[in-house]
Amino acid sequence: MRVLHVESGMRYYGGARQVAYIMEGLAAHGVTNFLACPVGADIAHEVGAWAEVHQIPMRGDIDVGMASRMAKLIRQLQPDIVHLHSRRGADVWGGVAAKMTGTPCVLSRRVDNPEPRWLVALKYRLYDRVITISEGIRGVLLSEGLAPERVTCVRSAVDAAPYLIPANRDALCGEFSLPQNAIVIGMVAQLIPRKGHRYLIESIQALRQDYPNMRVLMFGRGALQPELENEVKTRGLSDIIRFAGFRTDLPRWMGALDILAHPADMEGLGVSLLQASAAAVPIIATRAGGMPEAVADGISGMLIQPGDVSALTSKLRLLLEDEDLRKRLGDAGRKRILSEFSVEAMVQGNLAVYRSVLENRKHEK
Repeated sequence: MRVLHVESGMRYYGGARQVAYIMEGLAAHGVTNFLACPVGADIAHEVGAWAEVHQIPMRGDIDVGMASRMAKLIRQLQPDIVHLHSRRGADVWGGVAAKMTGTPCVLSRRVDNPEPRWLVALKYRLYDRVITISEGIRGVLLSEGLAPERVTCVRSAVDAAPYLIPANRDALCGEFSLPQNAIVIGMVAQLIPRKGHRYLIESIQALRQDYPNMRVLMFGRGALQPELENEVKTRGLSDIIRFAGFRTDLPRWMGALDILAHPADMEGLGVSLLQASAAAVPIIATRAGGMPEAVADGISGMLIQPGDVSALTSKLRLLLEDEDLRKRLGDAGRKRILSEFSVEAMVQGNLAVYRSVLENRKHEK
């Protein structure tokens, strides 16, 4: 089987890592992978062992020319199926290109934001099947009119191995200039509005007097960083909250955190939540999107309503106070990841969709 994957993101964030996991797993099953990505995209340097990489201009939703460039590439490579992994124009123009060439096409949907029913009815005609990374996202599409047989949930996964290695707490404190007795709360997310960084900042201000050894590391980068940094400074929290940037060595640090907070307003599933659980770190997240699938409430972490700063503060207080509770939730999270969120299960799920789509096309001829 020959599969052309399309990933339009420039940075090697969670979604792009999932694409890399899938391609590596598919290659192990004898699939020939091709990757189309933007010129200079980080993923191009990460997947050379598992895919033939083609960097082409991808300028987003308004880049109508992407359809003809993609169609040209499809004709050149002759894949059995096209798998569109992201948005930013790749979803629509990649789908159009697949239609132009008569090639079966699958779309991965990673976000839970709603779309108008008229757009769903029009846009999703481009795809033979839609793969959602959580049941939460699948539910959104079904509520917008997409037929159940056209939507399959294949959950995102995490390569747990790097997160199973014991983390060095002294190294964490040294790297980020933290006191040795710090209780460290981490947040791993792009610095964009829907991730909920402001809720955490507000909550930390409410807790600071009671927990002077509390520290926060915000991993990630994004357009909101200057505003967030200014808010931290204005609230007098610069000694508590540190912006750690985007780290390629995250597995080295994740397991040294005491708590992971992820108070997002919207989230497809939350790869950082899977990573934290693999590292045996307890989590506070929200009930938005697919997060209740990533975090078992009361088992691997705690769930709150989106935007509920009071609840976030209360749950943080519980975990800050109770080291045994932190360990119990963290250990349970690791067991759950190893049993339910393996990369192989994700690869097999995608492969099953490909085979189903190709079989259906065969019957249509």
